[in-house]
Amino acid sequence: MRFDYTTVGHVTADVLADGTRRPGGSAFYSALQAARLGRRALVLTRGVPDEIERLLAPYLGELELVVQRAPCTTSLETSGKGRGRVQRMLAWAGAIEPDVRVDTAVLHLAPIARETPPAWQGTAGLVGLTPQGLVRSWSLHERTVALRPLTRSQLPERLEAAVLSAAERSCCELLLDGTALVAITDEAEPTELLRPGSGPVRLAVPAVDRLRDDIGAGDVFAAAFFIALADGRDARAAAAFANAAAAVRLSGEGPDAIGDRAAIEARANAAG
Repeated sequence: MRFDYTTVGHVTADVLADGTRRPGGSAFYSALQAARLGRRALVLTRGVPDEIERLLAPYLGELELVVQRAPCTTSLETSGKGRGRVQRMLAWAGAIEPDVRVDTAVLHLAPIARETPPAWQGTAGLVGLTPQGLVRSWSLHERTVALRPLTRSQLPERLEAAVLSAAERSCCELLLDGTALVAITDEAEPTELLRPGSGPVRLAVPAVDRLRDDIGAGDVFAAAFFIALADGRDARAAAAFANAAAAVRLSGEGPDAIGDRAAIEARANAAG
């Protein structure tokens, strides 16, 4: 069955500072943004099927879901915002089985906790990566998540574009070798584009009057960026569209704040 946008990565149970739980993970946020851009979106994940289905129940009318069964669902405790965010790994669903089969226009490898395989079977058009989960580390005794350098064995066998944050840049030097298009986000600072065969470009981001929370904003950016590239937009236009998508998300709270195409285009036009 052909999909427009497929994400591979853990759907998480996010435990917030006030103890509430809500669905999270790059695979979920990115796929939901793709769906709200009119794409047929699939999430390939791993965890406890019933728990993930309960977490995603409000959104299953927008997404399709395949869950590899595991003893637990990845759970993250999150406090703070931006570079002040602190996360603890409460439970880990384990690595996604390597026999992933896809048939998709955009394949987004969206690890949250070192779970994605570097290879897959089937057909993929544009292949994008958000490497944040590949550079995370934690231990059974010290569950606080820290960053470690990316290794070549973690990289996918094929890659056209990647999105990472400025905080992850020093751990992702392997992605900055000029072979793939890379967008580096930096909160309210300009987004930097590293384009194969060209010099870097910096694009201003739209102002957000009132920041509610920023969880998933980078994932929303990535989905909008990859989709715009797959639609034939150049890197600058794709990044501008993605910046507008992230600004829409930042203006609200949680997954419900993810915008549709009309809201994103309006925000992009308002930003000039």
